[in-house]
Amino acid sequence: MIKTEGFTLIGIELGKKTYNAKGQSAIDCGSLWQQFISEDIANKITGKLSNDVYAVYFDYEGDHTKPYSFFIGCKVSNDATIPERLDSISIPEQNCTVITAKGKMPDCVANAWQEIWKSDTERAYGYDFEVYNELSADWENATVDIYLSI
Repeated sequence: MIKTEGFTLIGIELGKKTYNAKGQSAIDCGSLWQQFISEDIANKITGKLSNDVYAVYFDYEGDHTKPYSFFIGCKVSNDATIPERLDSISIPEQNCTVITAKGKMPDCVANAWQEIWKSDTERAYGYDFEVYNELSADWENATVDIYLSI
């Protein structure tokens, strides 16, 4: 277990809640990723603390079988201005366990979530997030850390 500091992200939020049944989250989250990349959202964010990209799962209505919200963005300074048509989210300080997904993208991350859902990890269903950085740049051999709130 690790304690993460609170931080703020600027990026884009899925305009509705999604859910894991029947592959719906793969469709919804995948389309938000496509928007993030095609609209070059990362380069529109001012006050970035790094080029790392965070994918956040939050506002759960229960466990992993219930609807939740999804956000993609970059960590920013506390005084960063939110550009027009972008959103902001604050991740509170929380206790997390870290699961590392390794392999071909995006399958390695999807497979890691399948294992998380089957595991007996006592999740808090607070703010869970994936961190994409230089270790995930090679889609044939990526490493992505998944932080689960516990």
